[in-house]
Amino acid sequence: QVQLVESGGGLVQAGDSLRLSCAASGRTFSPYAMAWFRQAPGKERTFVAVISWNGGSTAYADSVKGRFTISKDYAKNTVYLQMNSLRLEDTAVYYCAAGQYASNRYRADYWGQGTQVTVSS
Repeated sequence: QVQLVESGGGLVQAGDSLRLSCAASGRTFSPYAMAWFRQAPGKERTFVAVISWNGGSTAYADSVKGRFTISKDYAKNTVYLQMNSLRLEDTAVYYCAAGQYASNRYRADYWGQGTQVTVSS
C-alpha cells in the first residue's frame, strides 16, 4: 500500500510559478513510477508528467513541456511538480499517482486526493 498526499496548490496569476508536492508513505517509491495528472472542470483526467522509479527518466505532456518539471526527493519520499509560466488553461485539480510506466503508457496503482490549482488573468 502507498498513501499519497498532495499539497502546494492555490490561486495564482497567469505567468506565476507554483510548486506542488506529493508526500508518499507506505511502500513509497520503489518500484513505482510517480506521475502527476490533472482534471479541469467538466473534463477527463489527463496525464501531465512522469518520473521513473529510479529518477533516471521523465516525460511530459506536450502542453506543459518546457514549463513544468517533475522531480523526486528520496530522503523525503516526496515528488514535486514545479510549474512555471502558468496559464489559464492550467487551472485544474492536480493528482499525484504511483504506478507503472512502460511504452509511453502509465497505469496508476494509487492516487492522492488532489490539490486545486487556479490560474487567474
